[in-house]
Amino acid sequence: MKTYTILLKTSAVLWFIWGAVHILAGVMTDKSILSGDIAGAIGGIADAVDPGTLQMDYPDAAGAVIGQHGFNLLWIGLTTLICCFYSWKGNKNAIFLAALTGGLADLGYFLFMDLGGYVLFMPGTVMTLVSGTAIVLSLTAYFQRAGLTGHV
Repeated sequence: MKTYTILLKTSAVLWFIWGAVHILAGVMTDKSILSGDIAGAIGGIADAVDPGTLQMDYPDAAGAVIGQHGFNLLWIGLTTLICCFYSWKGNKNAIFLAALTGGLADLGYFLFMDLGGYVLFMPGTVMTLVSGTAIVLSLTAYFQRAGLTGHV
């Protein structure tokens, strides 16, 4: 088996995991919002924050913003999950769509949540590492296969 095939398949497995985790996070976030538990939804996302500091009366607009975030987690996870099956086969569009969708979502997460100190290493930061690894592996495989790196 060629190196680029192993890299693509490994990347696809990582995107599968990343996508499934984000679909679940989106569903759990929106479930909390729909049940009126805005503090629980925020605490589920910002898991390094003391839950007691989140107990307050939130305006409905805050719940809507968190609900939109949950919806975004859901569709971003679903997109990368679908892409993983096509990435497995080396589809260029799927490789780049997963990298853009998952990568940019995790860039925002890293900048605002990780660097802000609002999240624990597991699962959030680990998922950022998973998406970063998937991006590096899939792009390396793509460029190897295209003959742009001199490795085959």
